[in-house]
Amino acid sequence: MPKGLYARSLIIIIAPVVLLQCVVTVVFMERHWQLVTQRLSEAVVQDIAAVVDLVNLHAGEDDLDDVLRIAQRRLDLNVALLPAEPLPAPAPKPFFNILDGILSREITDKIGRPFWIDTVGNSKIVEIRILLDQGVLRVFAPRNSAYASNTHIFLVWMVGTSLVLLVIAILFLRNQIRPIQALAAAAEGFGRGKPMPPDFRPRGASEVRRASLAFIQMRDRIERQMEQRTQMLNGVSHDLRTVLTRFRLQLALLGEGEDQDELNSDIDEMQRMLEGYLAFAKGEVGEDVSEIDLEVLFQRFRSEARLKGKSLDYELSGDPRVTVRPDAFTRMVTNLVANALRHGDTVRITANHDSRWLSIAIEDDGPGVAPDKREEVFKPFVRLDVARNIDVGGTGLGLAIARDTARAHGGDILLSESRLGGLRALIRLPA
Repeated sequence: MPKGLYARSLIIIIAPVVLLQCVVTVVFMERHWQLVTQRLSEAVVQDIAAVVDLVNLHAGEDDLDDVLRIAQRRLDLNVALLPAEPLPAPAPKPFFNILDGILSREITDKIGRPFWIDTVGNSKIVEIRILLDQGVLRVFAPRNSAYASNTHIFLVWMVGTSLVLLVIAILFLRNQIRPIQALAAAAEGFGRGKPMPPDFRPRGASEVRRASLAFIQMRDRIERQMEQRTQMLNGVSHDLRTVLTRFRLQLALLGEGEDQDELNSDIDEMQRMLEGYLAFAKGEVGEDVSEIDLEVLFQRFRSEARLKGKSLDYELSGDPRVTVRPDAFTRMVTNLVANALRHGDTVRITANHDSRWLSIAIEDDGPGVAPDKREEVFKPFVRLDVARNIDVGGTGLGLAIARDTARAHGGDILLSESRLGGLRALIRLPA
């Protein structure tokens, strides 16, 4: 079965029509067509039987030609008495032999003499030969006198009318499906951070209109909630930064010492935590999509790795330009590359951008992450110090932010074992 609603709806419309036509055609051909053909064939065979009786009655008389002439003029039969000779070999049976079968049965029942018929040759004439004692009676009868030849007009009208009605139904159905497709495109675009299409509005059937209105209201509520949450986190972070700045000033006035160094270290830790909270909050803010160049981004990563004494290679296939939320996308890839450089000495980036998907695989030669912990590392504030020591001194939000960003773009991040021996992080986003 097709996956799309439009194709399934077409099947729902077309299948009953085709089935009904098949049933009507079979019933019509088995009942009406066969019955009409049988009645016509009976009448023709009765006329031929009358001619046979007259030929037998006037055998050897001079008025036999008059009998044949009357049969042609009154019965519309072209009759001739041929010399006695064997009948021709049976003619090939047509594939659709309703006339051949009915006519043969009627001749056998009403005349009872050896015969030969040809219903295939000339499409307008049926040839019949009957073996008599005086010779072979050859009869040319019009096909429409023995066969309901105009029945195909019914089939033509039925099929033609059905095709016209199906075309009209398809056009109307496509107009009904368009609002659903527009709603699906708007929902998908909203999930990927794209603005609402300017021409989107509730259209179509009442159910589709209600669904569109519900989507618009849901989008407004989500945007308001995201804005309120972001403002709250920004306010809290700002207030805490003010307190941390005051702590730094007070510690600076106390002078230097072991206790002051420990307190400064704690303040730096709190500062990093606040930065992580802000990054997590910014990841949920609606950002306009734009185009960035992956080639430039990867070259920057290579330069940073060289400054740290690490090795980073990348391979890019397809169009390097991608349309994403630039800040969130850059932050996502940067978090993954930074983790790889922190825990490994060699990093390899493989990117592929085709018409459907953007795939970026980041591999390192570090210690990796155990398979049963690969899903847990995406939870906020989780740090696997034993396995990988992620975000040492941080908040454990790096991978959580990265996955949220990937899913906000309609994709995801998957972790697996790297060919270099460490961890492989795969980003898959719809193109």
